[in-house]
Order: sequence, then C-alpha cells, then structure tokens
Amino acid sequence: MDINTLITVDPDILGGQPVFAGTRVPVESLFDHLEAGVSLDEFLDEFPTVGKGQAIAMLDLANKLLTFKNISQLYAAAA
Repeated sequence: MDINTLITVDPDILGGQPVFAGTRVPVESLFDHLEAGVSLDEFLDEFPTVGKGQAIAMLDLANKLLTFKNISQLYAAAA
C-alpha cells in the first residue's frame, strides 16, 4: 500500500497529526494501543473506520523503516 494512500496529513484534521487515510484516527493510536498490550483485533474493534489492511500496512511500513539497512541515513533525514 502506498504511504500517500495510507496516511493523511491535513491541518484541518486533528491539527495535521498523521491519521489513517479516510479516518480521523491518529496513526500514533495504533502504536500506543499495541504498546499497551491491546491486540490488533481489539484496536480494530475500537476504531472501526480503520481497515485491517490499513493497520497491517502501517505495521509493515514501520518494520521496513526500522529495519532499513542504512538506518543512519533515515536518522539523518529525520534530524
């Protein structure tokens, strides 16, 4: 899934916080829930506007970013 169709950043939606496209659900909520021990299915039940494919694609994207072999380049770009 293309990041541009996965995430929306719009100043009129939650002040520009990244949200799952087509929703008002912050991407951060997925990671907060998982960190708290909430299962993916429970997250999806709580936020029914987020599709399972969207959530899995977001986790896959995060995995790719964090395991990128040139992670130092990613850190430099984010700094």
